Amino acid sequence: MPLVSIREELDKAQAGQYAVPLYDVFEIKAAEGVFEAIEEKRAPAIVAIYDHFAAESGESFAAFIRTMAQNATTPVSMMLDHGNSFEQCIKALSHGCSDVMYDGSKLPLEENIANTKLVVRAAHAVGACVEAELGHVGGGDDYIEFGAQRKGFTDPDIVERFVAETGVDFLAIAIGTAHGLYKGEPQLDLELLRQIRSRVDIPLVLHGGSGLSEEQFRSTIEAGISKINIATDLIITATRMMIEAAKAEDASYFLILKRIREAYKQRTGYYFDLFGASGKA
Repeated sequence: MPLVSIREELDKAQAGQYAVPLYDVFEIKAAEGVFEAIEEKRAPAIVAIYDHFAAESGESFAAFIRTMAQNATTPVSMMLDHGNSFEQCIKALSHGCSDVMYDGSKLPLEENIANTKLVVRAAHAVGACVEAELGHVGGGDDYIEFGAQRKGFTDPDIVERFVAETGVDFLAIAIGTAHGLYKGEPQLDLELLRQIRSRVDIPLVLHGGSGLSEEQFRSTIEAGISKINIATDLIITATRMMIEAAKAEDASYFLILKRIREAYKQRTGYYFDLFGASGKA
């Protein structure tokens, strides 16, 4: 089936209290593993490209993902994750992304609103949807000094204004998660999530999922999250399996490539089940 914008699937997830996963991929073997899991689990999914459009290989890698998605038998979106400028989002759309994220979370509120509006207008003109971030999800390295201190948390009092003025389709929020590996234990504010959920109707997004417990994932979905991004756990698992393959008696280039694909298939399949997305296509 053709690439789809994921908004319709997120609306279904919101109504059904499950979450659609986004998986960041960086090369072909990882992408192959993800698409194998998509077919096996019969799940809607988002395959994301992160900052590839700054590299010479960006266009060709996007074409590969686009072809894989078009050959899939379930709804798949190809999305730019953490687009850092209007220009990067436009480039992603021109190379076939069916959704984009514009991340202005480090900017002053007025600038974030203004830039997001521009991206939304351009994306909607070609049938794509836009994710933005309000508040700021920091990194795991500085979690103890940042997220654990409630710095960057989304202010529920400005969520309605942000959504109304930008026209954004789904919104990433900061409630205590972090990108990468956590230093310290993740502490989520589920009551803040519920407050935000009560203020707006659009699907809400959780970044920094790697490192959360299964119970934490389930709790965020129950409280209103409809999309969850996963990257670090996939990378760590693939790295471990590549190292094991390199140390094996029959170690080879091809065995290592095989392990990358297997790692991504195994872990993405696990998250489809955990998030309740399996069988929802």
